[in-house]
Amino acid sequence: MKPEILEATAKFTEVLGYDEEPMGVFYTDQEPAEGFSPKPLPGLLPTRDKELKGEIDWQTVFGNFSCVIGNIWRARKKKSAAYFDSERFGCPGGGYFLGYFKPQTETIVHYVSVGVPGRLEGELYFDSADKCRAMYEFIDPRPAPRRYCVIKPLSLFSGQETPELVAFFCRPETLCGLHQLCQFVTGDLEAVRSPMGAGCANLITWPLHYLARGENKAVLGGWDPSARKFFKADELSLTVPWEMFLAMLDGWPGSFLTTKTWATVQKKIARSKKTWGEAGD
Repeated sequence: MKPEILEATAKFTEVLGYDEEPMGVFYTDQEPAEGFSPKPLPGLLPTRDKELKGEIDWQTVFGNFSCVIGNIWRARKKKSAAYFDSERFGCPGGGYFLGYFKPQTETIVHYVSVGVPGRLEGELYFDSADKCRAMYEFIDPRPAPRRYCVIKPLSLFSGQETPELVAFFCRPETLCGLHQLCQFVTGDLEAVRSPMGAGCANLITWPLHYLARGENKAVLGGWDPSARKFFKADELSLTVPWEMFLAMLDGWPGSFLTTKTWATVQKKIARSKKTWGEAGD
Protein backbone atom coordinates (compact mmCIF):
# COMPACT_ATOMS: atom_id res chain seq x y z
CA MET A 1 0.00 0.00 0.00
CA LYS A 2 1.36 3.40 -0.98
CA PRO A 3 2.35 5.55 2.03
CA GLU A 4 0.37 8.50 0.68
CA ILE A 5 -2.83 6.42 0.66
CA LEU A 6 -2.26 5.33 4.26
CA GLU A 7 -1.53 8.93 5.26
CA ALA A 8 -4.70 10.14 3.54
CA THR A 9 -6.68 7.33 5.17
CA ALA A 10 -5.45 8.36 8.63
CA LYS A 11 -6.60 11.96 8.07
CA PHE A 12 -9.95 10.76 6.71
CA THR A 13 -10.67 8.39 9.60
CA GLU A 14 -9.67 11.03 12.13
CA VAL A 15 -12.32 13.39 10.75
CA LEU A 16 -14.84 10.54 10.88
CA GLY A 17 -13.96 9.82 14.50
CA TYR A 18 -13.11 6.31 13.37
CA ASP A 19 -10.41 4.80 15.57
CA GLU A 20 -10.17 1.46 13.77
CA GLU A 21 -8.23 0.96 10.56
CA PRO A 22 -10.43 0.08 7.55
CA MET A 23 -10.15 -3.51 6.35
CA GLY A 24 -9.30 -4.35 2.75
CA VAL A 25 -10.79 -7.39 1.00
CA PHE A 26 -9.07 -9.25 -1.83
CA TYR A 27 -8.38 -12.71 -3.27
CA THR A 28 -4.85 -14.06 -3.58
CA ASP A 29 -2.91 -17.29 -4.04
CA GLN A 30 -0.55 -16.28 -1.25
CA GLU A 31 -1.49 -17.59 2.19
CA PRO A 32 -1.06 -14.93 4.90
CA ALA A 33 1.94 -15.54 7.13
CA GLU A 34 -0.31 -15.09 10.15
CA GLY A 35 -3.94 -14.44 10.89
CA PHE A 36 -7.22 -16.10 11.73
CA SER A 37 -9.01 -18.75 9.70
CA PRO A 38 -11.39 -21.65 10.29
CA LYS A 39 -10.03 -25.13 10.93
CA PRO A 40 -9.06 -26.81 7.64
CA LEU A 41 -11.55 -29.47 6.53
CA PRO A 42 -9.93 -31.08 3.46
CA GLY A 43 -12.46 -32.64 1.11
CA LEU A 44 -15.44 -31.61 3.23
CA LEU A 45 -16.70 -28.60 1.26
CA PRO A 46 -20.48 -29.23 1.33
CA THR A 47 -21.38 -28.89 -2.36
CA ARG A 48 -24.72 -29.61 -3.98
CA ASP A 49 -23.16 -32.39 -6.03
CA LYS A 50 -21.97 -34.14 -2.87
CA GLU A 51 -25.38 -33.62 -1.28
CA LEU A 52 -27.11 -35.35 -4.20
CA LYS A 53 -24.73 -38.28 -3.79
CA GLY A 54 -25.22 -38.40 -0.01
CA GLU A 55 -21.52 -37.70 0.55
CA ILE A 56 -21.65 -34.73 2.95
CA ASP A 57 -20.56 -35.35 6.53
CA TRP A 58 -22.91 -32.75 8.05
CA GLN A 59 -21.99 -33.68 11.61
CA THR A 60 -18.33 -32.79 10.98
CA VAL A 61 -19.22 -29.66 8.98
CA PHE A 62 -21.52 -28.27 11.66
CA GLY A 63 -19.31 -29.56 14.44
CA ASN A 64 -16.48 -27.37 13.13
CA PHE A 65 -18.64 -24.31 12.47
CA SER A 66 -16.56 -21.11 12.33
CA CYS A 67 -18.30 -17.89 11.28
CA VAL A 68 -16.59 -15.72 8.66
CA ILE A 69 -17.54 -12.59 10.61
CA GLY A 70 -16.23 -14.22 13.80
CA ASN A 71 -12.80 -14.71 12.24
CA ILE A 72 -12.85 -11.14 10.97
CA TRP A 73 -13.82 -9.98 14.48
CA ARG A 74 -10.68 -11.64 15.86
CA ALA A 75 -8.58 -10.15 13.09
CA ARG A 76 -9.98 -6.70 13.87
CA LYS A 77 -9.09 -6.99 17.54
CA LYS A 78 -5.55 -8.19 16.83
CA LYS A 79 -5.00 -5.92 13.78
CA SER A 80 -4.27 -9.01 11.73
CA ALA A 81 -5.70 -10.90 8.76
CA ALA A 82 -8.66 -13.23 8.43
CA TYR A 83 -8.52 -15.65 5.51
CA PHE A 84 -10.55 -18.45 3.93
CA ASP A 85 -10.36 -21.01 1.16
CA SER A 86 -12.15 -24.14 -0.02
CA GLU A 87 -10.82 -26.05 3.02
CA ARG A 88 -11.07 -23.19 5.54
CA PHE A 89 -14.64 -22.23 4.65
CA GLY A 90 -15.93 -22.17 8.22
CA CYS A 91 -19.59 -22.77 7.45
CA PRO A 92 -21.72 -23.74 4.44
CA GLY A 93 -22.92 -20.16 4.11
CA GLY A 94 -19.41 -18.75 4.16
CA GLY A 95 -18.15 -21.29 1.63
CA TYR A 96 -21.00 -20.35 -0.70
CA PHE A 97 -20.90 -16.57 -0.26
CA LEU A 98 -17.12 -16.35 -0.68
CA GLY A 99 -17.35 -18.15 -4.00
CA TYR A 100 -16.03 -21.63 -3.26
CA PHE A 101 -19.07 -23.51 -4.53
CA LYS A 102 -22.57 -23.11 -5.92
CA PRO A 103 -25.46 -23.77 -6.02
CA GLN A 104 -26.26 -23.84 -2.32
CA THR A 105 -27.33 -27.18 -0.87
CA GLU A 106 -30.98 -27.90 -0.18
CA THR A 107 -30.06 -28.71 3.41
CA ILE A 108 -28.85 -25.15 3.98
CA VAL A 109 -31.76 -23.67 2.01
CA HIS A 110 -34.13 -25.37 4.46
CA TYR A 111 -31.95 -24.63 7.48
CA VAL A 112 -31.94 -20.87 6.79
CA SER A 113 -35.69 -20.88 6.15
CA VAL A 114 -38.35 -23.21 7.54
CA GLY A 115 -36.33 -26.31 8.37
CA VAL A 116 -37.54 -29.85 7.93
CA PRO A 117 -40.20 -31.00 10.44
CA GLY A 118 -38.83 -33.60 12.81
CA ARG A 119 -35.34 -33.47 11.33
CA LEU A 120 -33.94 -29.96 11.01
CA GLU A 121 -34.88 -26.79 12.90
CA GLY A 122 -35.00 -23.75 10.65
CA GLU A 123 -33.59 -20.28 11.36
CA LEU A 124 -36.79 -18.69 9.96
CA TYR A 125 -35.10 -15.93 7.98
CA PHE A 126 -37.47 -16.78 5.11
CA ASP A 127 -41.03 -18.04 5.32
CA SER A 128 -40.45 -20.63 2.61
CA ALA A 129 -37.58 -22.64 1.18
CA ASP A 130 -38.46 -21.34 -2.30
CA LYS A 131 -37.85 -17.71 -1.28
CA CYS A 132 -34.57 -18.63 0.39
CA ARG A 133 -33.41 -20.57 -2.65
CA ALA A 134 -34.28 -17.61 -4.86
CA MET A 135 -32.04 -15.37 -2.73
CA TYR A 136 -29.06 -17.69 -3.18
CA GLU A 137 -29.69 -17.93 -6.92
CA PHE A 138 -30.08 -14.17 -7.31
CA ILE A 139 -26.93 -13.16 -5.46
CA ASP A 140 -25.02 -15.75 -7.54
CA PRO A 141 -21.55 -15.30 -5.95
CA ARG A 142 -18.60 -14.82 -8.25
CA PRO A 143 -16.40 -17.93 -8.21
CA ALA A 144 -13.33 -17.22 -6.07
CA PRO A 145 -10.70 -15.94 -8.55
CA ARG A 146 -7.79 -17.01 -6.32
CA ARG A 147 -7.33 -19.60 -3.59
CA TYR A 148 -7.63 -17.33 -0.55
CA CYS A 149 -10.14 -14.67 0.37
CA VAL A 150 -8.23 -12.31 2.69
CA ILE A 151 -9.55 -9.49 4.86
CA LYS A 152 -6.92 -7.38 6.62
CA PRO A 153 -6.10 -3.79 7.68
CA LEU A 154 -5.00 -1.58 4.81
CA SER A 155 -1.58 -1.04 6.39
CA LEU A 156 -0.86 -4.78 6.00
CA PHE A 157 -1.21 -4.67 2.22
CA SER A 158 2.10 -4.98 0.41
CA GLY A 159 3.08 -2.82 -2.53
CA GLN A 160 1.92 -5.56 -4.91
CA GLU A 161 -1.51 -6.01 -3.28
CA THR A 162 -4.62 -3.93 -3.95
CA PRO A 163 -7.98 -4.51 -2.22
CA GLU A 164 -11.15 -4.87 -4.26
CA LEU A 165 -13.23 -3.65 -1.36
CA VAL A 166 -12.77 -1.61 1.81
CA ALA A 167 -14.89 -2.38 4.88
CA PHE A 168 -15.72 -0.19 7.86
CA PHE A 169 -17.27 -1.31 11.17
CA CYS A 170 -18.82 1.64 12.97
CA ARG A 171 -21.75 3.13 14.86
CA PRO A 172 -24.41 5.45 13.38
CA GLU A 173 -22.71 8.83 13.91
CA THR A 174 -19.58 7.84 11.99
CA LEU A 175 -21.69 5.80 9.61
CA CYS A 176 -23.81 8.80 8.67
CA GLY A 177 -20.67 10.55 7.43
CA LEU A 178 -19.66 7.56 5.32
CA HIS A 179 -23.19 7.06 4.02
CA GLN A 180 -23.64 10.64 2.85
CA LEU A 181 -20.12 10.81 1.44
CA CYS A 182 -20.90 7.83 -0.84
CA GLN A 183 -23.45 10.02 -2.62
CA PHE A 184 -21.17 13.05 -2.54
CA VAL A 185 -18.34 11.33 -4.43
CA THR A 186 -20.52 9.37 -6.88
CA GLY A 187 -23.48 11.68 -7.52
CA ASP A 188 -25.67 8.60 -7.11
CA LEU A 189 -28.67 9.07 -4.81
CA GLU A 190 -28.77 5.29 -4.40
CA ALA A 191 -25.04 4.83 -3.88
CA VAL A 192 -25.71 2.76 -0.74
CA ARG A 193 -27.69 -0.49 -0.84
CA SER A 194 -28.69 -2.69 2.08
CA PRO A 195 -30.06 -6.01 0.80
CA MET A 196 -31.01 -9.10 2.76
CA GLY A 197 -28.02 -11.29 3.49
CA ALA A 198 -25.76 -13.02 5.97
CA GLY A 199 -23.08 -10.93 7.66
CA CYS A 200 -20.41 -12.07 5.20
CA ALA A 201 -22.76 -11.63 2.24
CA ASN A 202 -23.32 -7.95 2.95
CA LEU A 203 -19.66 -7.42 3.78
CA ILE A 204 -18.23 -9.11 0.68
CA THR A 205 -20.65 -10.90 -1.66
CA TRP A 206 -23.20 -8.17 -2.34
CA PRO A 207 -20.55 -5.49 -3.08
CA LEU A 208 -18.89 -7.88 -5.57
CA HIS A 209 -22.33 -8.72 -7.00
CA TYR A 210 -22.95 -5.05 -7.81
CA LEU A 211 -19.46 -4.56 -9.24
CA ALA A 212 -20.01 -7.56 -11.54
CA ARG A 213 -23.10 -5.76 -12.83
CA GLY A 214 -21.09 -2.60 -13.46
CA GLU A 215 -22.67 -0.82 -10.47
CA ASN A 216 -20.48 1.24 -8.13
CA LYS A 217 -22.39 0.60 -4.90
CA ALA A 218 -21.58 0.63 -1.20
CA VAL A 219 -23.34 -1.98 0.93
CA LEU A 220 -24.61 -1.45 4.45
CA GLY A 221 -24.63 -4.61 6.56
CA GLY A 222 -24.48 -6.08 10.02
CA TRP A 223 -28.20 -6.91 10.13
CA ASP A 224 -27.81 -10.68 10.36
CA PRO A 225 -28.96 -11.71 13.87
CA SER A 226 -26.77 -14.81 13.72
CA ALA A 227 -23.64 -12.66 13.27
CA ARG A 228 -24.50 -9.84 15.69
CA LYS A 229 -22.40 -11.41 18.46
CA PHE A 230 -19.33 -10.54 16.36
CA PHE A 231 -20.19 -6.84 16.18
CA LYS A 232 -19.88 -4.24 18.91
CA ALA A 233 -23.17 -3.06 20.38
CA ASP A 234 -24.89 -0.66 17.96
CA GLU A 235 -22.24 -1.32 15.29
CA LEU A 236 -22.90 -1.93 11.60
CA SER A 237 -20.70 -2.49 8.56
CA LEU A 238 -20.28 -0.52 5.36
CA THR A 239 -18.29 -1.88 2.44
CA VAL A 240 -17.25 0.28 -0.49
CA PRO A 241 -15.44 -0.61 -3.73
CA TRP A 242 -11.78 0.37 -3.81
CA GLU A 243 -12.34 3.07 -6.43
CA MET A 244 -15.10 4.63 -4.33
CA PHE A 245 -12.80 4.59 -1.32
CA LEU A 246 -10.10 6.44 -3.28
CA ALA A 247 -12.73 8.98 -4.37
CA MET A 248 -13.65 9.45 -0.70
CA LEU A 249 -10.03 10.16 0.21
CA ASP A 250 -9.82 12.69 -2.57
CA GLY A 251 -13.25 14.27 -2.16
CA TRP A 252 -14.01 14.57 1.54
CA PRO A 253 -12.04 17.86 2.10
CA GLY A 254 -14.60 19.61 -0.11
CA SER A 255 -17.61 18.00 1.55
CA PHE A 256 -19.88 18.48 4.56
CA LEU A 257 -17.19 16.78 6.68
CA THR A 258 -15.50 20.18 6.97
CA THR A 259 -18.60 22.09 8.12
CA LYS A 260 -20.01 23.16 11.49
CA THR A 261 -22.74 20.59 10.99
CA TRP A 262 -20.18 17.79 11.04
CA ALA A 263 -18.41 19.34 14.03
CA THR A 264 -21.67 18.85 15.93
CA VAL A 265 -21.73 15.20 14.90
CA GLN A 266 -18.12 14.83 16.03
CA LYS A 267 -19.22 15.90 19.52
CA LYS A 268 -21.80 13.11 19.50
CA ILE A 269 -19.13 10.66 18.36
CA ALA A 270 -16.99 11.70 21.34
CA ARG A 271 -19.95 11.23 23.71
CA SER A 272 -20.66 7.81 22.22
CA LYS A 273 -17.05 6.71 22.77
CA LYS A 274 -17.25 7.88 26.36
CA THR A 275 -20.53 6.03 26.88
CA TRP A 276 -19.04 2.78 25.55
CA GLY A 277 -15.77 3.25 27.45
CA GLU A 278 -13.79 3.66 24.24
CA ALA A 279 -12.52 7.22 24.66
CA GLY A 280 -8.78 7.25 24.07
CA ASP A 281 -8.73 3.79 22.44
